[in-house]
Amino acid sequence: MYFKKQLIVTVSVLTVIALSVAATSPQQQEPPKLVNLKVFPKNIPYRVLDHEMDVWSASLGVRCNFCHARNDQTGKMDFASDAKPEKTAARHMFLMTAKINKKFFQAKKDTLGMVLATGVNCNTCHHGVSHPEVKIPEEHHGPGGPPPGGPGAPPPGK
Repeated sequence: MYFKKQLIVTVSVLTVIALSVAATSPQQQEPPKLVNLKVFPKNIPYRVLDHEMDVWSASLGVRCNFCHARNDQTGKMDFASDAKPEKTAARHMFLMTAKINKKFFQAKKDTLGMVLATGVNCNTCHHGVSHPEVKIPEEHHGPGGPPPGGPGAPPPGK
């Protein structure tokens, strides 16, 4: 009788453990369908695009909501939306760097057409700042500071 009770308790405990492990183990989710791709290849794998977005975010020191709008109904990011002008600017910047790399650096690409090694990328100018400041290095101002009228102004008397 004691053995039977012990067996029932052991089986019950193992069942509870098995069910809790099954309930907490991550479910294999299918990656979201990628839509509204305008500068990336249409067949880019989700994980490659996600990694590229992580690189861009780090290069600009921003999070996803800098370029992507939130859907008010669902409360989730609407990555397909073009509601924010920053997303359009990012596309233009991507095309600009691709053009520079193609013209001046002979960038190598993978089978999807993604650049593997480049001469310039987002971080080249941004260095973790979303809106990098345009400035002339101080040593080029000369002994008296910048020329009157600001950088690029003709010297006095000309």
